[in-house]
Amino acid sequence: MREVVIVAIAATVGNLLVGWDSSTIAAGMTYIKKEFKLETNPTLEGLIMSTSFITGTVVTIFSGTVSDMLGRRPMLIASSIMFFFSGLVMLWAPNVTVVLLSRLLDGIALALALTLTPLYISEIAPPDIRGTLNTLPQFSCSSGMFLAYIMVFSLSLVDSPSWRAMLAVVSIPSVVYFLLAVFYLPESPPWLVSKGRVTEAKKVLQRLRSNEDVSGELALLAEGMSPAGENATMEEYIVTPASDLMANKEAGRDCIKLYGPNQGGVSMVAQQVSGQSSMVSRSTLTLSRHGSIVAQAENLKDPLVNLFGSIHDINPPTLDSGGSRAMLMGGDTLHSNENLNAPLLSAQGSGVERDKGFGSKDALGTGNNDANQLPKSSDIGGGWKLVYKSGDGGRKEKGLQRVYLRADPNAGSTQGSFYDGYDMNSEPSESFQAAALVSHSVLCPKNINMRPENAGKRTGFGGLSDIGVKRALGVGIGLQVLQQAAGINGFLYYAPQILDQAGVGALLSHFGISSTSASLLVNIVTTFAMLPCISLSMRLMDVAGRRAIMLYTIPILIVSLMVLILRNLFNMSANANAIVTALSVMVYESCFCMGLGAIPNIVCSEIFPTSVRGICISICSLTFWISILIVTSSFPFLLQILGLSGVIGLFVLGCIGAWIFVYLKVPETKGMPLEVIIDFFAIGARPE
Repeated sequence: MREVVIVAIAATVGNLLVGWDSSTIAAGMTYIKKEFKLETNPTLEGLIMSTSFITGTVVTIFSGTVSDMLGRRPMLIASSIMFFFSGLVMLWAPNVTVVLLSRLLDGIALALALTLTPLYISEIAPPDIRGTLNTLPQFSCSSGMFLAYIMVFSLSLVDSPSWRAMLAVVSIPSVVYFLLAVFYLPESPPWLVSKGRVTEAKKVLQRLRSNEDVSGELALLAEGMSPAGENATMEEYIVTPASDLMANKEAGRDCIKLYGPNQGGVSMVAQQVSGQSSMVSRSTLTLSRHGSIVAQAENLKDPLVNLFGSIHDINPPTLDSGGSRAMLMGGDTLHSNENLNAPLLSAQGSGVERDKGFGSKDALGTGNNDANQLPKSSDIGGGWKLVYKSGDGGRKEKGLQRVYLRADPNAGSTQGSFYDGYDMNSEPSESFQAAALVSHSVLCPKNINMRPENAGKRTGFGGLSDIGVKRALGVGIGLQVLQQAAGINGFLYYAPQILDQAGVGALLSHFGISSTSASLLVNIVTTFAMLPCISLSMRLMDVAGRRAIMLYTIPILIVSLMVLILRNLFNMSANANAIVTALSVMVYESCFCMGLGAIPNIVCSEIFPTSVRGICISICSLTFWISILIVTSSFPFLLQILGLSGVIGLFVLGCIGAWIFVYLKVPETKGMPLEVIIDFFAIGARPE
């Protein structure tokens, strides 16, 4: 995974510049206000702060659509160019008008970096570490803030600090960002597949995975162009050693057969728990595994949350010592190979005859003359397998069926499970449960061209009307609004002033530094404290999951904000008041970065189909920018009207609303391939 990690780190240089910019403008505003006499003009002060957000709002409207047309990489290159010129303009800035021009260019750079970096990383990352890699933008952003505060603190110690130099330094690292984007970053494989450039996508995947055989992931990207339709089904299977079932003559032609890599025989056999092949009720998936009291509480959640949760909490059915395996029937013949020498579709019982072939190309349209082969590798990450079966099996749809198969994660320690990399060369001895999502495949004998026009689902704005996309947009938009309602940008951009009002300058006055420098020093400590917190979040993102991290960190935000409100009710000394304020701000910002700061962008980059992912990300980012614009432009007025405690009280309400929304509406997406997440939204959003 080394190469994909390095590429992800290189892509987040733009987020480092975002953090650098937010810190330098927050610190530089103190000097800009003095030079241009803005103390009595909060409107102009708010305009300087919000110009980049106004620009970002406009740019975001088009960035997703343009990235769907031109690719992700060109947009990152454009972001680096805008950062470079915004710094140069700010270095020259003789008046407020030129400052606003620099902020306008800066807004373009910010919008492109914030919108497209999580999207880009999600599309290049394997499911097992996608959450960790997509936390890198937040870590990079906080690192940029930390480094920038060190710089502005050092400049504040001189007799005549230059705010122009503070804000112009961003041009230097932007050159590094430009060179990396042009000469090192590859294009996103899903975007390449969506444009029919499968050969290029294969080369990129081989580089990122350091593996020659990426056929399974290529097939997955192709399948992702057509999310599950109305006839998609959820099924549950028992996977058991083939020798065990065949010895008892229980494995007939309708079982699902899994082949080992270097053998002609069947290694494992999957059989459906029930005798039918119908979609499992969304409520059944959860309520059948919980008591009645818990079930009633679960009913408050969106069915999508329960559906995703059921996949992360599979409990194996009881196997009695008698003949319970004989009850496990269903499915059509499925042939898969785990690493690959046996053909995926053999002539034996397949229904897709070898001698008919697939035409002049292979199944992915790469021009390979070995036309009879579907993907050799079935592993698509996170314990999921992509396998295929043919025939209708009682369904309305005929032809090739794709099966996303996942073993019980609780069986990962057993010899039989392939969840944590089961070695099919060894002799399997135990049974385990697997869940499967079955739907019509875009790979079929009569139409093997993998181009978006043949993929079956609507693209562009027409795709936004699909019920799964609409439900995903509700989750994404809600997270972006409530993230800003929690008040983070009020703190980031006005924290130096808040700390100054709390008397932090007086606390550090005996060190012989000004109150402005003292507040900057506190921000250095605060942003430094963010880094280990984000590192912990990175470690937990693919273990505990996105949803759990948010549910546990938001209450800490509420407590830290309440401390800032209630401190005024106690007769504390000036020094004690300054310490409590500084600690509360530090805890708030650090825990926010762990959860509600990083995760909304991660979730938004995971839940939309490839065909409309850019547009949907633009809509979510547009919501983000509008929310930031409202918070940053209104903050000075709210401070004057409500006071600091009143404004923080509004942020407490925003945090409470965010926790309720996450609990009821946000599903857990850890470890799931993007294409599987998309299919779950498609079937989970359907009415029962």
